[in-house]
Amino acid sequence: MRFVWAVVAFVIAAAMIGAGIAQRTVFQGPSEATESIQTDGATAYTLIDGAVLGSLPGAQSLRVEGDGEVFVSYGRTTDMQAWLADVPYTAVTLGAEDAVQTALVPASADTAATEAAGTRTPVGSDLWLDEYQQTSSLSTTLQLPADMSVLVASDGIAPAPSNITVTWPIDNATPWAGPLIAGGAIALLAGIVLYILGIRHVRRSRRPRRKGLPLPVTEPISIADADAAEKGVISASPARRGRGALGPGRRALVAVPALGLSAALFAGCSADAWPQFGASETPSPTPSVIVPEGQFPPAVTENQAERIVSRIATTVAEADSSLDAAVAETRLAGPALAERQTNYTLRAALPDRPALPAIPAEPAQIILPQTTGTWPRTVMMVVESAEIDAPTTSIMMMTQEDPWADYRVSYIGNLEASTNLPELAAPYVGATQVPPDSSFLVMPPDQVAAAYADLINNGQNSPSWGAFDTANDLLLPAIEDNKRKRTDELNQTGQGTAEISFSATAGPAEPIALATLDTGAIVAVNVYESDTAKPTNADAVIKLDNNPAVKALTGVDQSATGFTTTYTDQIFFYVPSQGSDDKIRLLGYRSSLLEAKVSP
Repeated sequence: MRFVWAVVAFVIAAAMIGAGIAQRTVFQGPSEATESIQTDGATAYTLIDGAVLGSLPGAQSLRVEGDGEVFVSYGRTTDMQAWLADVPYTAVTLGAEDAVQTALVPASADTAATEAAGTRTPVGSDLWLDEYQQTSSLSTTLQLPADMSVLVASDGIAPAPSNITVTWPIDNATPWAGPLIAGGAIALLAGIVLYILGIRHVRRSRRPRRKGLPLPVTEPISIADADAAEKGVISASPARRGRGALGPGRRALVAVPALGLSAALFAGCSADAWPQFGASETPSPTPSVIVPEGQFPPAVTENQAERIVSRIATTVAEADSSLDAAVAETRLAGPALAERQTNYTLRAALPDRPALPAIPAEPAQIILPQTTGTWPRTVMMVVESAEIDAPTTSIMMMTQEDPWADYRVSYIGNLEASTNLPELAAPYVGATQVPPDSSFLVMPPDQVAAAYADLINNGQNSPSWGAFDTANDLLLPAIEDNKRKRTDELNQTGQGTAEISFSATAGPAEPIALATLDTGAIVAVNVYESDTAKPTNADAVIKLDNNPAVKALTGVDQSATGFTTTYTDQIFFYVPSQGSDDKIRLLGYRSSLLEAKVSP
């Protein structure tokens, strides 16, 4: 009976182990799915729609092969289509029954723009969320949502690489292969044990048995055996020879091949050959953010904004080092550019003239992008400098004029440590840009600069005095101190033969305003402060012995008509919503010498 059960165990073991091995070999499906995209190479750009990349679940492994440079970037589909609007490109989309298809999309912009695009490179655009560039071939793994696409190009002039492959992983795990092989090994071991027990039982049954009384009849003794014994011949019975041939050591070796096979099978089982009973991690809940229906997505992501400000900081640092205003203009605009142009002029003439503070690249404390689907686009950032000796926190407004332009900083100021910013939307939600003439604020953004300039000129006599939080304003005392300093200097050098007057006006730059969560707005404006020094005696002149900066800007060292010096203020305000009891509050500013000229 033991042999029967041993055979049954062997059959079960063979079936289970065979089934487990079959799951890991002949019955195991493919580990990935691949889609090859072939284009005719007629255009310089190929745009792979997000629906193609998301046609199968899982991360997308993209491989692009070409003859020269291979460039790949990804971003929002609408942004990429806008960037490609002035050139023809190949669009890769999903057609009927989810079949991948290619089509030529002609240029939709005017001819002049299309001709200009012939020299444009896709490398380094601020629209891309990320980009890659290699020679001959490029491989990367992505996991993009449906509203993002991938751009494939060479250098923007040569045809785009035509050999593109997208691969998705397929879950081909065999969770029962491991248990089947393990169960088969156990059944095999049980069969071996039963088989050994069966053999042992048979051998015991063949041994001679001692009989009880009465004693058996005495039989004659074989003379041949006795003679052989006397001659030293030892004979062995067949039974004894059998036991020697299949001794305990030999029986132990019977199980070795089977156990070795089972161990080899276990070693080949990876984690996906076993059931996973562990509970999946449940993501922790996050606060709900209500996005208004129909609202556009934010202009940039957090990583995108950090990369943009890093590029701006690098470019401006290069311009500061070489005093190259043309380089600075690629990343600066408006008041932020104007102050640096003047600084470069002064530093070229005055070697000891200090440079303006560098634009910090990180860490970014606040990112507030505008929600929009068109251009221009604006992003507000608050970045803290990494300088240990003199750390500063800068607030800036960056603007992108069109899809092909880089973001440029138009306003930049310093925040005081005690500044409390209003509550702002999360970066992934963004904020709407408030129109310059908005009536939903206590003061329209395009009137804030003129109102503050009147406050500088007339103080408490200004009609705008009650609209501003002057008690916590740090710029007004600084302006008054500068007025007293300039007056004292003139009185000491002019000895009563000169006079100085001060005036403030709204600067020419357009205000930029982004909404806060309490329906107020952060408004950046430009204010000009001018002082004019004139002689009061017809025989007197104004000399610039103690003012090398004005001398460097005007190119003269004295004037009988006097000099006018202008400073530019980049000021950031919090403007409350209409009906609020709060006042307009200064958040940050920067004042710099802008120009000097001889008075008429």
